[in-house]
Amino acid sequence: MNFNQPLNRASRVYVAGHRGLVGGAIWRHLENSGFTNLVGATSAELDLRNRKAVFDFFAEVKPDVVIDAAARVGGIQANNTYPAEFLSDNLQIQVNVMDAANSVDVDRLLFLGSSCIYPKFADQPIREDSLLTGALEPTNDAYAIAKIAGIMQVQASRRQYGRNWISAMPTNLYGPGDNFHPEHSHVLPAMMRRFHEATETGADEVVIWGSGTPLREFLFVEDLAAASLFLLENYDSPETINVGVGHDLSIAELARRVAGTVGYTGSISQDPTKPDGTPRKLLDVSRINDLGWKAQVDLDEGLARTYAWFLENAASLRSK
Repeated sequence: MNFNQPLNRASRVYVAGHRGLVGGAIWRHLENSGFTNLVGATSAELDLRNRKAVFDFFAEVKPDVVIDAAARVGGIQANNTYPAEFLSDNLQIQVNVMDAANSVDVDRLLFLGSSCIYPKFADQPIREDSLLTGALEPTNDAYAIAKIAGIMQVQASRRQYGRNWISAMPTNLYGPGDNFHPEHSHVLPAMMRRFHEATETGADEVVIWGSGTPLREFLFVEDLAAASLFLLENYDSPETINVGVGHDLSIAELARRVAGTVGYTGSISQDPTKPDGTPRKLLDVSRINDLGWKAQVDLDEGLARTYAWFLENAASLRSK
């Protein structure tokens, strides 16, 4: 359904997770789009797992619009190692945010999930109606279940309270503000850091996880930020909607592209004893494209901009 109701630029917009990769990009995009009443709270100021604190915050702030970009996130190793925390923390965060939003009658809300909600062996490219049609990828099923619950809560709130709430499922994200931790980050920033450090130390080999054959799609986070505002103003449906670029590449090819961006000239090898995860995860983005939105930043440009940000912040990132 086409909503076609532009947001008032003076609306009070609460961006949950505004210091993270996604929330930070959304905050910048909203500022650049003329919004003048943005609200955020750091995790030190507001623990979104603390239900009373979240309700008190909403009662005080009374936002007109909520964008839920807050989540506990990590790469395949973190998801596989800490499934209990990934399930519990994400359930608490989104339930508290959405229940509190309902308590103060927030009518416009966007919940951001993840493409890992879809079955491991879903038909490619993955359509939105693939949800709940098969088994999940075991290495991140706990995180996926939490995000599926978020979609269900959006749909339940629409049904019970008549809210204009929506959910969107972005593909793999990267960009300025990403987590470059060598063990707990996602594949692209982890690669970027490892190739950078190998170049600094003169290492002649970098080993990447798995066989290198899985296919992945990567969306520059500023494109997701633009899509988020676009959907709030142009989409109103209980069904979640995919956000991606519509094409993918192998992990091995990604490694070559990242190495080229960084300037690494050594060899790249695979460690097949490490898990590959889902063999392919390409989103069908025809629905959002048909509404009039398409990603604008190609991978090479996105990698260059991400690496420039990494270099500017490398000193502080090394201590994390």
